[in-house]
Amino acid sequence: MSDDFLTDLTGPEPSSGGSQPAVSDDDGEETLVTKEGLKKLKEELELLKTVRRKEVAQRLKEAISYGDLSENSEYEEAKNEQAFIEGRILELEQKIKSAKIITEKTTLTKGKDVNIGSHVSIKNLTSDEEEETYTIVGATEADPFEFKISNESPIGKAVLMRRRGEIVEVPTPSGTIQYEITKVA
Repeated sequence: MSDDFLTDLTGPEPSSGGSQPAVSDDDGEETLVTKEGLKKLKEELELLKTVRRKEVAQRLKEAISYGDLSENSEYEEAKNEQAFIEGRILELEQKIKSAKIITEKTTLTKGKDVNIGSHVSIKNLTSDEEEETYTIVGATEADPFEFKISNESPIGKAVLMRRRGEIVEVPTPSGTIQYEITKVA
């Protein structure tokens, strides 16, 4: 097997300078992230480029050694995984390229308006649920299990630029739910 073929499987070698993504940012969309979120994106990108690419290339090499590729399920699976990894690499490079770091709010606005990066406590007025506290983050970092909700989510949109004590309405498939903003930090 030629070395050129292996280079095709593993992709180009990373350059010593900063790598430029192959995807252009024609739509001008910004990816809103915290410093921690950007670090996680860069770590995932590095893992995909240095470890996962090589693992898949090795799997492809092994599957090719089995012979007939037309009925080789290992080969098909490895090619699909390679396509997924390459797509994810392009997606991460684009997000990193268009990243806008969410900075801590100044003390002047802290605790007044809900912004990206704010910790907001809300009380569901429609039911007897307990108060919940969320951090408003960009869509890339959203993780409801860690109580981080996107500024693009229904609740995130409803509370943005609102203040403590305001009541917001959130449309849901089962009807509109009212929340009271009880705390902004």
